Amino acid sequence: MTYEVALSKAWSELSNLTNDKSLSVRFLADEYSVNLENRGVLSLSCNVPAKEYLSILILHYLIQKFKGLPSLSGEWITFRQLEGGQGYYPTFKKRVIGTIARKYSANPDALLELTKRFKAQKADLADVSVVLEIFEKVPMLIELWRADEEFGTEVNVLFDRSIKDIFSTEDIVVLAEFVAHNI
Repeated sequence: MTYEVALSKAWSELSNLTNDKSLSVRFLADEYSVNLENRGVLSLSCNVPAKEYLSILILHYLIQKFKGLPSLSGEWITFRQLEGGQGYYPTFKKRVIGTIARKYSANPDALLELTKRFKAQKADLADVSVVLEIFEKVPMLIELWRADEEFGTEVNVLFDRSIKDIFSTEDIVVLAEFVAHNI
């Protein structure tokens, strides 16, 4: 799959918003260097170019940052509450919720270890929950309920309502899937 059109559009839009030739952005636990002259995004932790889909997310975030990030609303919403979220939900559930449930169902308290590895904090919701800061002003809440004799482990992923003013629903699926695989 190629992302050429999306990348070209994002590079052009970002270039129109700033005269800077080099930018830096934190994404989850990594710092990325964004070079507008050669149109490259480099992971500084491993000194390799970012995958195209990550570059698109980073560029979309930076575009919105230059336009002005919305204030955090303090209201958590489900993926289904996003525009088109109902239609994308089966994909989101499989790629994001399912991945997190498989990783943490045997040891739910391990979710709290994320506060040591990422910019994250414990939340007093569900049986175990954390709020991860994916990008500056882009939090994601992960809630986990332990399995019991009636039900298996349940996971819920929520976003601050402001995310819909930063990313498209498609971007949010990719963003949340990346997080699910890297936590």
